[in-house]
Amino acid sequence: MDFQNNGPETASEEQRFAPSQDVREHLVVVGNGMAGCRAVEELLARDKDRYRVTIFGAEPYVNYNRIMLSPVLAGEKSFDDIIINGRDWYKDNGIELIAGDPVTAIDRAARTVTSQSGRTVGYDKLLIATGSDPFIIPVPGKDLPGVISFRDMKDVDTMLAAAEAGKALGGGHAVVIGGGLLGLEAAHGLTLRGMKVTVIHLMDTLMERQLDEAAGWLLKSALEGRGQTILTGANTEAIYGDGKVEGVRLKDGREIPASLVVMAVGIRPSTALAREAGLEVNRGIKVDDHMVTSDPDVLAVGECVEHDGNVYGLVAPLWDMCRSLADGLTDRHSGYRGSVTSTKLKVAGLDVFSAGDFSGGEGCEDIVLRDASRGVYKRVVVRDDRIVGAVLYGDTADGGWYFDLLKREEDVSEIRDLLIFGQAFASGGGALDPKAAVAALSDDAEICGCNGVAKGQVVACIEKGACSLDAVRATCKASASCGSCTGLVENLLSVVLGEEVQSGPKTLCKCTSFTHDDVRREIVAQNMRSIPEVMQLLHWSTPDGCSSCRPALNYYLLCALPGEYQDDQQSRFVNERMHANIQKDGTYSVVPRMWGGLTNPRELRAIADVVEKYDAPMVKVTGGQRLDIFGIRKEDLPAVWADLNAAGMVSGHAYGKSLRTVKTCVGSEWCRFGTQDSTGLGVKIERMTWGSWMPHKFKIAASGCPRNCAEATIKDFGVVCVDSGYELHVGGNGGIHVRATDLLCKVSTEQEALDYCAAFIQLYREEARYLERTAPWIERVGVDYVKRRIVEDEAGREALRSRFLYSQSFSQEDPWAQRAAGADSELHQHLEPPMPFGAIAAE
Repeated sequence: MDFQNNGPETASEEQRFAPSQDVREHLVVVGNGMAGCRAVEELLARDKDRYRVTIFGAEPYVNYNRIMLSPVLAGEKSFDDIIINGRDWYKDNGIELIAGDPVTAIDRAARTVTSQSGRTVGYDKLLIATGSDPFIIPVPGKDLPGVISFRDMKDVDTMLAAAEAGKALGGGHAVVIGGGLLGLEAAHGLTLRGMKVTVIHLMDTLMERQLDEAAGWLLKSALEGRGQTILTGANTEAIYGDGKVEGVRLKDGREIPASLVVMAVGIRPSTALAREAGLEVNRGIKVDDHMVTSDPDVLAVGECVEHDGNVYGLVAPLWDMCRSLADGLTDRHSGYRGSVTSTKLKVAGLDVFSAGDFSGGEGCEDIVLRDASRGVYKRVVVRDDRIVGAVLYGDTADGGWYFDLLKREEDVSEIRDLLIFGQAFASGGGALDPKAAVAALSDDAEICGCNGVAKGQVVACIEKGACSLDAVRATCKASASCGSCTGLVENLLSVVLGEEVQSGPKTLCKCTSFTHDDVRREIVAQNMRSIPEVMQLLHWSTPDGCSSCRPALNYYLLCALPGEYQDDQQSRFVNERMHANIQKDGTYSVVPRMWGGLTNPRELRAIADVVEKYDAPMVKVTGGQRLDIFGIRKEDLPAVWADLNAAGMVSGHAYGKSLRTVKTCVGSEWCRFGTQDSTGLGVKIERMTWGSWMPHKFKIAASGCPRNCAEATIKDFGVVCVDSGYELHVGGNGGIHVRATDLLCKVSTEQEALDYCAAFIQLYREEARYLERTAPWIERVGVDYVKRRIVEDEAGREALRSRFLYSQSFSQEDPWAQRAAGADSELHQHLEPPMPFGAIAAE
């Protein structure tokens, strides 16, 4: 974790970046959050030499994206993933960061601030960016241990600890008070962490400030479908417990047990410091159009301020304030004039948007689209042929367009009939044209809400040389946070650059300028033996890599050095570390291998015994012809593995970037249409290929005749038996984007089918990019290339086959048996990796 925690006696010379003899004006910033650091970024962009900057932060971290705390709680991101400005940013810009030492007093007469540790620092200009404080409802028990808010990393750590403690006891209970954005995000994250969550909301509609009744009902139904209990119109009377929180009591008498209570009922501007310093404070710290307070040498920005009677808690107005503040500090004249706001959010993975006044009223007309089967609801409120409000649920792609029309008060009478179907239809006159839609947006239309980037800024960035999505992200930060605006940015790239958009191979990740192919080539050429060596020799920009590059490097080294490279479990996705599939309630599903879909009484009895012994709530027959046992607790995994091993069963690798299944039909042994023994061949193929790590999941099937009951023509490798032998198919996919296989060749014997299969898998292992399925790989390199390497080049085919079988001699060790032998100590070694890779691989 990237942090600094410096008291006055412990701050090192490295941390005191600015020289003491600097004669520039000294700007001191109180607050190391999003608003304070964004203001400094804007100032540096205008005049990087004008001020010497010192930043005080209350938390012991560098600047991070508070909006993205929810994905950290949910396990989708790590703290490192949400850092906005790392230590290098402070050092490179000569900024002194004093983290973990909040300012407690301002002496305006002496122009100094004093921190909690007693450090006193003088200023020429002072910027207050203290943000907001969570509102804690004044009910009995609010101070009990276990009652927290949801505002910072400390709160996230507390929730994660509570979830782990709950799992140790067989499942914990949490109550979230507040059905707004933060409350629902907390509930979502805790649910994913295995807790049983109840949301208590005072109003009848969830997120009533952002959603109308219909959209609120859809959201409530969706969340309840995910296992949460949602109580609307519920009023909290007390939080009870003896020395620690034990539950919540409602005013109607209901009691809800809980070991954790999260207060998420709202925020208030953090004004105590300013008020004590004698600055003019109303609801927030009062500021003018350049964010100057009642003291001309003191400025304020962000959630803590009040401008023209308004207090804002959304990101976009904060970015506008920061731009105006920087203009004022660099003698420019444009000022802040207030903001018309919209809200585009992803709540527990569900998209919602609202803007303007959607309460209705005299003269208002509603245009509504409902699609219950898709979970889509759109409502546009029109008055006098102008949009005055909009609410979107499930499909928010057109939110920015509706908001742009609302802000500009544009007459929509000519496109009214197409309005509800979105900009792509309206701009194309009824024909879908996404590029025309984004081209029609005004320059000040918001593209990236997380980072406050308008269309004009993205276009300027592209025109200055950013020719790819990654380049745009690195330059102006559009699409660099939650990623929901990625499609808009890609369309803007196409509109501005046309065919000049960089469409070549992407870099492996943002840590390096090398592509996947570059890295694979250099690993072999330079005989690299470890992940740190790769990062050192290829000049990685981050010391430890990220959740994208570490799994890829681990696979590339495994493939290049079979038997030599030691697998780095910490660089694997969570399912591969746990050798089971994590489910949304925090339990795991376990899938034993059934060779070719065959089983026997001993295996079935073992599975039945496991289900009863460990109280598994569901057993599911999978599409890969095996049984999936759901609801296994993490602590029971070693014992479950051991019990299944005792019956001769091994891991089915349903969690892995590896061979999953070999699906078969009964073939000639039983079926009157069968031409060959497809079942026996499938078993032989599976025994040859199981345990092999690959760039992505890999599925095989063997059908006994052209009727293709095993669906071989939508598998990564498929065999269709015919009277004269075996047709071999490659590159199929039955997932979201269905792709039928390409015919590789036809062979006459089982052994040839096995040999061609091994050679094809090894070619894919050696040349595909990590997380690239066979279907896109073949579309990229061409099936003719694969045929040349496998069918036409006999010596090359044999070399590939030999390399595959050699690597298999080191791969076919059952991980269940290894982990079960190590018992809990071995298991828990892999439970909490430094990077919470969140990918969940479904069979």
